[in-house]
Amino acid sequence: MSVRRAFLLRSMPLRLAAALLLLFSVVSLLGLLTSYVYTQRSFEQTLRADLSQDMAGFRAAPSAAALAALVEAEARSTDPERVVLSYFAPNGQHFGNAVVGRDADGYRILSHLPGNPEVTGRYLALTTSLRGGQLTIARGLAQIDVLRDVFVNILVLSLLPTILLVLSGGFILARRGARHVAVISSVLDQLTSGNLQARVGDVTGWSDDLARIAAKVDQMARSQEDTVASLRQVSSDIAHDLKTPIQRVAVHLDDLSQSDDLKGPERAQLDKALTELDGIVSIFHSLLQLAQIESGSPRARFAPVDLTALCQTLCEVYEPSAAEREQTLTFATPDDPVPPIVGDRNLLGQVLANLIENALNHTPKGTRITIALSSGENHVDLSVIDTGPGVPEAERELVLRRLYRLDRSRTTPGNGLGLSLVAGIAQVHGATLHLEDVQGGFGVRLRFPRETAPIT
Repeated sequence: MSVRRAFLLRSMPLRLAAALLLLFSVVSLLGLLTSYVYTQRSFEQTLRADLSQDMAGFRAAPSAAALAALVEAEARSTDPERVVLSYFAPNGQHFGNAVVGRDADGYRILSHLPGNPEVTGRYLALTTSLRGGQLTIARGLAQIDVLRDVFVNILVLSLLPTILLVLSGGFILARRGARHVAVISSVLDQLTSGNLQARVGDVTGWSDDLARIAAKVDQMARSQEDTVASLRQVSSDIAHDLKTPIQRVAVHLDDLSQSDDLKGPERAQLDKALTELDGIVSIFHSLLQLAQIESGSPRARFAPVDLTALCQTLCEVYEPSAAEREQTLTFATPDDPVPPIVGDRNLLGQVLANLIENALNHTPKGTRITIALSSGENHVDLSVIDTGPGVPEAERELVLRRLYRLDRSRTTPGNGLGLSLVAGIAQVHGATLHLEDVQGGFGVRLRFPRETAPIT
């Protein structure tokens, strides 16, 4: 059974339809059962009254011989399948259309036909001693058996169409509701992945409950988008406001460094201050760049980018640094040509540079770092894989946050914004970012769509 069908079978409309169908079936069964029992009892009362009336007619016979003649006359025109007449006279002679006998298995009715075949069926009988003999009158219950069959047919013919109609209607409503739920689920997935512009939109024709949920989702998305935009604006404003004072401090410290009056200890402290200031400038520059990327403005510069050539260039640039650190940096040239993707070459270059620098800075000597490209039917994958310790699984979501650093990375170069920039650039390119364990190491993989929307 497919996942979609299993979801439909567990959906609320189908469950409600099944519950209503069960309730209707129980009520119908109880109603028909009550009608059947009442009608059956009425038939049985009528048969008992007929038996009593028949017996009263035979009691009017003045003698055993007259009774035997009357029974014999009635028996000739009566079908034993309908009415059984059996009279044993005082002399033991039998009169009637059938013999009622008894053995170890119970009572049996044997006809007067050759071979005395047994008469089948159910009977309601009345036996009495009369004129020195024994008279038995039995009436068949075939009418009640037919009545039972009639009620069973009524039950089937009334419930079966109802079951089909109710379940079909419930399935149709479930499919319709499942489509609407899928739309809401898709929007929530997009919001969760960072696309705060995702909306459910027009809900014309939706049920009231799902329409209200969709409206609340859109309201939540708008509120979240406004909040995030405000936070980003505050971050950008702070960076802009502090950029100029920090640059002035840098100029003053640089002027001070030109002085010949500084002695060794003072000059060492000044150099440390300049180094720290460079780190601060780098953080503010990254924050401003991240705000610009998240605004979506780089899309205006999108053009086809050859990732193979870009990877080769960056690999050549960073190979000397890797050699100095006693590490190995290689580019695994793909066997098949990798198609270009649509994006900003400078930003994609920065993505690759950040990933390479992370691998160089946070892995020990002897680490092998590999840049890899691969393509599928609908995607292109860019991966940077190393044989270092990697990132603990519990912290993989955290390292994508701004300014977050692992404990072991606090003594290494960086400001905690490298992977945030990578995630922001990936998002503006419609790519997905994966941090994953690979055989013998750790890898960061970006999956870019091969087909992109027209550039606007």
